[in-house]
This record gives sequence, C-alpha cells and structure tokens, in this order.
Amino acid sequence: MGWKSHGFRHKSGRKLRKRIRERGIRIRKFLQTFEVGQRVHIDIEPASQKGMPHPRFQGRTGLVIGRRGSAYLIRIRDGGKDKTLIVRPEHLKLQGG
Repeated sequence: MGWKSHGFRHKSGRKLRKRIRERGIRIRKFLQTFEVGQRVHIDIEPASQKGMPHPRFQGRTGLVIGRRGSAYLIRIRDGGKDKTLIVRPEHLKLQGG
C-alpha cells in the first residue's frame, strides 16, 4: 500500500467544486482590476491553478495593498496575525459588488 498524497488541494474537493452550469472560466474574471485600499473576497476559481491561494483562505475578506505582476497582494487577518497573500484576479471578488 502506497503513501497518501498531501498536496496543495488535499481534502478540498467539496470546497473547490463547481456546479455543472458554472463549469469553465469566465474571461471577465481574468480581466477585472482592483485599486489599492479596496476590500475583496477570496473566491477561488478551481479551473485556474495559477495564483490560487491555499483553500483554507476560501471565503475570507481582505484588503488590497499592492500589485505583484498580474497578481494582487491581499492582507487578511488570520488568528490574530496579519498575513499577505499573492492572488491573481480570477480568485477575487469585490466586496459589495
């Protein structure tokens, strides 16, 4: 019997599942832009693995603090600590919009 894999997406099948009519990638999500200081929700797009934050951050809300290439630097509060995530725009959703 082999060893079990404990990769990046380990035990995240239910969290990263899409319903049948939501399958595929929306171009609009890749092209959206955010300004520094805006609040965004982390909404992982499972069809795109590039720039994907760890699934433990799914559903969190953070603050855009900068850019790094085509990705955004997002500051979130996790267990009393500030953490900075590097996330591409297809995994983000504007708060209240």
